[in-house]
Amino acid sequence: MPKFSHLPKLRWVYVALALVVAGGIYAAVNWWRGPLVPVETVVRRDFVQTVVASGHVESPHRIDISSQITSTVTNIPVEEGDSVKAQGVLIELAAFDLLAAERQSNDAVMQARAKLRQINELQAPVAEQALRQARTQLYNAQAMLTRNQSLREQGFIGEAALDDARKAVDLADSQVSAAQKQLETSRPAGSDYAMAQSALRQAQAAADGARSRARYAVIRAPLDGTLIGRSVEVGDVVQPGKVLMTLSPTGKTQLLLAIDEKNLRLIALGQKAIVSADAYPQQKFGATLVFINPGVNAQTGAVDVKLDIDLPPAFLRQDMTVSVDIEVARRPQALLLSTVSLHDADSGSPWVVRIDQGLTVKTPVKLGLRSGGYAEVLSGLSEGDTVISGPTLIAVGARVRARAVGL
Repeated sequence: MPKFSHLPKLRWVYVALALVVAGGIYAAVNWWRGPLVPVETVVRRDFVQTVVASGHVESPHRIDISSQITSTVTNIPVEEGDSVKAQGVLIELAAFDLLAAERQSNDAVMQARAKLRQINELQAPVAEQALRQARTQLYNAQAMLTRNQSLREQGFIGEAALDDARKAVDLADSQVSAAQKQLETSRPAGSDYAMAQSALRQAQAAADGARSRARYAVIRAPLDGTLIGRSVEVGDVVQPGKVLMTLSPTGKTQLLLAIDEKNLRLIALGQKAIVSADAYPQQKFGATLVFINPGVNAQTGAVDVKLDIDLPPAFLRQDMTVSVDIEVARRPQALLLSTVSLHDADSGSPWVVRIDQGLTVKTPVKLGLRSGGYAEVLSGLSEGDTVISGPTLIAVGARVRARAVGL
């Protein structure tokens, strides 16, 4: 029995030797198969190229509200953020002097109208009556002159009486002329009538001006909209030209973006976009590209573009920040590869390291659309091909082992 006591120790030695040999064989096989590298598989699926940018919500224009007169604010019936209707009251100003001037100008209009009525109703009829009387007197004087001439020829009266008759005719004739002139001035083509009309027009113009100035005491909204700014309080003394409120008119809501000029060749009018507000990132809505600024900002290297919102959601606010994905191209069932697998992607000769039967192969590729970290492969690869993902220092023709990372 003692001569067999060394057998258990030998068994463990054999096991250890077997493990060492197996490990060496495994290491040798792995060395022969090459290092483990991350790979991805070229797949085929629908692909959309987008240009991503951020911007803000903007109405087509804003309206600054200011006063036309210098006065004191007496009432402000609206608050910032309120929706207002066209002609709705925004600010009321003190208007005692303006109202007094308006009443005075209205009185002046009434006086001018009364003067014109006086000409029509009194002065003209009196002038007509005076003309008739003057003509009657002239007729009588002429008849008297005729009789006196006959009596003088018969010797019944002297030359002095005939001279008196002639003077009476001349006086009556001058009275007719005066009455005629007086009547002519009272008619619409006459000077008195014209002066009265001119005075009435001047009074009406002064009254219109006074009414306009009085209306300046109530500042109203020119359009439907939302009050997005207010810099005035009751008791403030306001002056012409100072902005008191800012109104965002109700109308088409737009997005203003700054697109990097390197993407200018990709965008075009009519392109669709998916938008999300930073405050509500899960609520997406659509928009359409409607304006591309013809100039490039020299300082930022960006191009301003505008998009119309198809159906503006209720939560949108003026100047709200948004993120926009503009769809610039679409490829159905395109071959796709992640851009991290590309080498010299921006050169004229991009290439990838493809794995063919465990060996690395440098494979030139032709690229199409690129977006979101992926590129469309036009030629050089086929669906199901395996390429090394990411930068690599492995030589071409080397054996490698694949570790899939997916697309």
